[in-house]
Amino acid sequence: MGTSKRKTYTPEYRREAARLVIDTGRTIVAVAGEIGVGAQLLGRWVQQEHARAGGGPDGPLEVSERAELERLRREVAELRMDNEFLGKAAAFFASKQNPRSGSR
Repeated sequence: MGTSKRKTYTPEYRREAARLVIDTGRTIVAVAGEIGVGAQLLGRWVQQEHARAGGGPDGPLEVSERAELERLRREVAELRMDNEFLGKAAAFFASKQNPRSGSR
């Protein structure tokens, strides 16, 4: 077996990748897939960035908080889709209420 060289990333790249997760609120898995790094590795970078930034109330979320955040994001997405559908349905029915002049 040949030896494979481990890929290295600069500290700046690690911080920027972690900030993508922290600042945008997207999942570690989604960002990791976009930038082509492993989710576990990116997760460590995010933890390190939280620790570097001082943790505190803006520190990493607990498992229960992260689960609730994901549930709420899904719920918001569903509600937005429902709202869009209802707006289109209302416009459709409003157009049926006002028949065009001359047609019966």
